[in-house]
Amino acid sequence: MGRQWLHSKRAVASKKKTQVVGKLVREIMVAIKMGGPDPEMNARLAAAVDKARKNSVSKDVIERALKKAAGDDKTTLEHVVFEGYAPHKIPVIVEVMTDNTNRTTPEIRVLFRAGQLGTSGSNKFLFDHVGLVEGHHADVDLDLEEAAIEAGADEVERLSPEQNDDIPEESTGARFLTGRTEIHSVSQRLAGMGWTIVTSEMGYLPKSCPELDEEQLEEVGEFLQALDDHDDVHRVWAAVR
Repeated sequence: MGRQWLHSKRAVASKKKTQVVGKLVREIMVAIKMGGPDPEMNARLAAAVDKARKNSVSKDVIERALKKAAGDDKTTLEHVVFEGYAPHKIPVIVEVMTDNTNRTTPEIRVLFRAGQLGTSGSNKFLFDHVGLVEGHHADVDLDLEEAAIEAGADEVERLSPEQNDDIPEESTGARFLTGRTEIHSVSQRLAGMGWTIVTSEMGYLPKSCPELDEEQLEEVGEFLQALDDHDDVHRVWAAVR
């Protein structure tokens, strides 16, 4: 999650392997910072480690990240949120994890100015700040509403591989919305019901998404990709279907 807009710009060149590894390692560190070093008690960490392994991040790199985040390193990552607008007045929220805000803040502002019609400006009121749990289940005939009720989620919607690359074909993918304090418990219940959890975190969901034609969607996708390519950018949330 946080990358739900990427399907709008699939033609964008793939990121370099080193950048992908760096973002996956940072996700492990952020997960530990938010919920502790025990994957059994931290669904976000378990999902982050599993995703790193699936993306061929070596065991040594993963273990170094775990040790570093658990206290073996004095580096402090600060969480910074930027609000703004993509081209065609699409609201955007950018979450950054950085060890140097004096470097990162002006760089993100430059990216907003460089984007055609991209601007900064308050917009959090256009999003719901919620708990997000995304996963997949092998049973393609699963009743999602029943699963949501059993897991204690507030809402559920079907999730396709185009919306999240971690959802396999020939499976049931879903996004469960929860209260911000219920993320772990819902993740644990779903895992106990046979779900594979790929995302477990707080996020921003747009209350509405403007209609865009294909050309406009491509322009927005390029702008969002430029933001996401920044090494310190952790999540990009946008009002794009």
